[in-house]
Amino acid sequence: MSIDPRTPVIIGVGQALQREASFEDALDPSALMAEAVRAAATDAGLAALPKITAFRVIGLLSWKYHNVAWNLAQHFGQDPQETAVTCMGGNTPQLLMNATCMDISRGVLDIAVLTGAEVWRTRMRARKQGVTLPWPTERCHRSPRLLGRDKPMISEAEQARGIVMPVQVYPMFETAIRAAAGRSVDEHNVLVSELWQRFNAVAVDNPYAWVREPKTAEEIRTPGPNNRMVGYPYTKYLNSNNDVDMSAAVIVCSAAKAEELGVSRDLWVFPWSGADCAEHEFISDRWSFAETPAIELGGRTALDLVGLTIDDIDIVDLYSCFPSAVQLGAQSLGLSLDRQLTRTGGLTWAGGPWNNYVMHAIATTVRDLREGAGQKALVWANGGYVSKHSFGVYGIEPCEKMFRATHPQAKIDELPKRSLAEPADAAGPATIEAYTVMHSRDGEPERVFAACLLADERRAWGVSSAADLAAAMCEGEWVGRAATLDAEGTLLV
Repeated sequence: MSIDPRTPVIIGVGQALQREASFEDALDPSALMAEAVRAAATDAGLAALPKITAFRVIGLLSWKYHNVAWNLAQHFGQDPQETAVTCMGGNTPQLLMNATCMDISRGVLDIAVLTGAEVWRTRMRARKQGVTLPWPTERCHRSPRLLGRDKPMISEAEQARGIVMPVQVYPMFETAIRAAAGRSVDEHNVLVSELWQRFNAVAVDNPYAWVREPKTAEEIRTPGPNNRMVGYPYTKYLNSNNDVDMSAAVIVCSAAKAEELGVSRDLWVFPWSGADCAEHEFISDRWSFAETPAIELGGRTALDLVGLTIDDIDIVDLYSCFPSAVQLGAQSLGLSLDRQLTRTGGLTWAGGPWNNYVMHAIATTVRDLREGAGQKALVWANGGYVSKHSFGVYGIEPCEKMFRATHPQAKIDELPKRSLAEPADAAGPATIEAYTVMHSRDGEPERVFAACLLADERRAWGVSSAADLAAAMCEGEWVGRAATLDAEGTLLV
């Protein structure tokens, strides 16, 4: 079939890791991005990086720049038409891909570099040792364009209860999923650890994974000196690993530009469609901790745009910060947990470079499509607390339709939500809906967080620092148990 010259095409992908022991040898994030971009240019069969219209960078946490996209462009002696940085969120690499492909299909730009990096491992080591890193801090002559909009992920009520971190929230999803499935605690722990062992096996074979040491399911689920319990029921090996120095890059352009550059057609991979949406804004508003209707609707919408169903997809990469995210994503998209649901190994083993994991997933998916692992792929990106979602459908052949990305948010906003009761108004009987027990670094249970339902179907938060209750809630199933909340929101049983 003939290809519209404005068709978006991925022509090159690259990934880079650094494990430098010396701070003097460690690259700053922009330099590590440059390594990945060079690898992407080489992957495209180009002798050097061509003139780029737009350098677009994923928002990063490990170093502050005035305009990191400009710093990156300077590594290649370029002063591009556009330098841009995204808002925060693990969904942003796919969101950025969707926006860029729309710009290419509309003729707004012809070639862009999409990239990101985190050097959290080096930054944290330097902070602990009191070392000042000699990395760029200067202001440049222009500010970057901001792509996307930062949204608060935590409500004032949640912050007041101390519910502020992913390691607190995702384990609560896990207990809700377990109860909804009707599994015993032991049965579910085995299922989750076996899922994560399969992810580990993918990382072992991934040359760009951060952790490539094989782990058994029993090792993953059993607390020990190197695998402490973090937020029950998650051990350390069931948490995202952000202690990494990693970068990934994708070069995407129009078909006309790819032809002009002489990139072999064997290397072309086609973004077909995309969708971006979000669950109800705060976890307190969600109807259920065991369901993610926005993933279901967003994923189906992205597939509908190109006339596909999930059964037509050969290759899948689901966002995998914690096992509950994978289970919710698979359930909402209609995927079996027995399928290969990661191409990288996930954020525990492949590495969780904050917002940029999905750039690695896209790069790896492109490689796998080229190598014949399948004809069509779906990538799901997640930000916040299974909050913000971006989907991308990819093919090794061009699609009959021009790339489109859509935002089915209005339909999601109409779905049922819960009201949150203030502590004083929630005092009295309640039913535990989901919970976790946070542990000290010595592995001792120390603080309970529980989402509770009241008789009128409102939600209320229950929190307790009682050592005996924290220990007790690490044994048996507590979802569905009757509890009492006092006027300060303390959980009593």
